[in-house]
Amino acid sequence: MIVGLTGGIASGKSTVARAFAALGVPWVDADDVAREVVEPGEPALAEIAARHGTRVLNDDGGLNRRALREIVFNDPDERRWLESVTHPRIRTRLLEHLARLQAGGAPYVLLVSPLLFESGQSAMVDRCLVIDVPETLQIERTAARDDVDAAQARAIVAAQMPREARLAWADEVLDNSGDEAAMRRRVAELDRLYRAMASKP
Repeated sequence: MIVGLTGGIASGKSTVARAFAALGVPWVDADDVAREVVEPGEPALAEIAARHGTRVLNDDGGLNRRALREIVFNDPDERRWLESVTHPRIRTRLLEHLARLQAGGAPYVLLVSPLLFESGQSAMVDRCLVIDVPETLQIERTAARDDVDAAQARAIVAAQMPREARLAWADEVLDNSGDEAAMRRRVAELDRLYRAMASKP
């Protein structure tokens, strides 16, 4: 069984994934795979460089993420083009990683993805777990973590799927606005639920 774990920016997806991992649940992070497919030598990076030139490359030939982010953040057409180049490759690589994890004999595995619904990756999973926090807390955490002001943090949150839409897709929700102990208790509950589901024929 594959459980898709998602949530808005600064909702604590990685922290929750590590709590599951502490219970023996393996996971693959779509953000890590998204970085893999644009590493030097990868076809996606060659396509991006062919379209945008050296302004999106660092001196060592790697991708300048900040430069590319500025281009796609301000131009929906460029964002769609970038997604058309990267998303199919990310999907293929994710399926390879997930198959390896499933072969390891775990009762279920996690696919951690901030764009689980927007990218269509939800079609790859059996259950959707949404990590949820109020938008005010997202903005506060984003500003602190990414060293941006509140207005920038608000714009980043506003550019994502609305909280209500994300919750409407959820099979399960983990409210991560409390302390770590509360989060770990909810993870333990969900772990029992998913193990029970995975053991059914």
